[in-house]
Amino acid sequence: MTGGKVYDYLIIGAGMAGASLAYRLRDRGSIMVVEMESQAGYHTSGRSAAMFMETYGTPTIRALTRASRAFFEAPPAGFSEHALLADRGVVYIAHEGQESLLAETLEQLQATGATVRLLSADEVVERVPCVRREGLIGAIEEPDAMDIDVHALLQGFLRGAKQSGVEFTYSAAVERAEREGELWHVTLSNGAKVAARSVVDAAGAWGERVAALFGAAPLGLQPKRRSAFTFKLDANDGQWTDTDHWPAVVGVDESFYFKPDAGQFLGSPANADPVEPHDVVAEELDIAIGIDRICTATTLTIRRPKHTWAGLRSFLPDGDFAIGWDPQVSGFFWLVGQGGYGIQSAPGASLLAANLVLGEPLDPSLQAEDIDAALVSPARYHA
Repeated sequence: MTGGKVYDYLIIGAGMAGASLAYRLRDRGSIMVVEMESQAGYHTSGRSAAMFMETYGTPTIRALTRASRAFFEAPPAGFSEHALLADRGVVYIAHEGQESLLAETLEQLQATGATVRLLSADEVVERVPCVRREGLIGAIEEPDAMDIDVHALLQGFLRGAKQSGVEFTYSAAVERAEREGELWHVTLSNGAKVAARSVVDAAGAWGERVAALFGAAPLGLQPKRRSAFTFKLDANDGQWTDTDHWPAVVGVDESFYFKPDAGQFLGSPANADPVEPHDVVAEELDIAIGIDRICTATTLTIRRPKHTWAGLRSFLPDGDFAIGWDPQVSGFFWLVGQGGYGIQSAPGASLLAANLVLGEPLDPSLQAEDIDAALVSPARYHA
């Protein structure tokens, strides 16, 4: 494949993390992106119903999300034919017995600096008339939460990288890796061999399996299954005609969520079940639990989901990302642990990763959010 070519960067994984970093580095060296699947974003990025929520995640993740807003609102010329964000909003509803949780959650969200406000039970039903009034005590509204066009975002990163000469190889997993001098020599499952000065592990749920091939110690990355389903309004629910403008509805205890989605609804039990990395599918029990929780909290009738699926969201023990050079393995860079936040923070996280890969000072947009690279460095797990 390489014909003796030496790449500056070999990026493993063509999901949102790998594609966005390839985009950021596209004019800073020769790049090869290898993906074990036949298409980009197959396992996680392509299965996400992501929203842009500045209240979501750890303090560092929220800061990276805020640093991403400008890119989402005004992407570079030619990046996408479609807007990356669309108005949605979100309400976190609470019921009797959840008074303390509602108050604690409101205090936590207010501390992020995001715009949030408390809604009465009547205001909730006025905003989302399918929510049951009985037992409802109110909700927290985040009006600035937005829907993300995940496909447009991923394709924009991929297209921009390819137009600048980044090479992509699909259906090619890493099988072996050896460090000789200043180069990595990597053998792929399709028989090709690639030489690169530096390697970036953006392999998602497979991140630690890939890292082991390069001799890097594990960080504690844990993939977790999240199941989801779509459904249409039942004939009995036909009195609502403006559902596309409803906000997303989330249980304040994060036990379920649903939101309008392209003329139908998307729902989930918001589960996070530890699993081994694999081509995950939705469990029937997960879907049944999600349906039950949504139907209990609302007057919606879900007789049969239209489509079900699951994705892998991978977390590190402290909930933050791993972005940085391995402290023990030369030329090996970690970009894993995005959990459920990797899409909304992709512009900011990829910019941070590019700064660290290149050894540059952090971009002013990251400095403005007081982002501390040490908090996401893999070195924190080697202390």
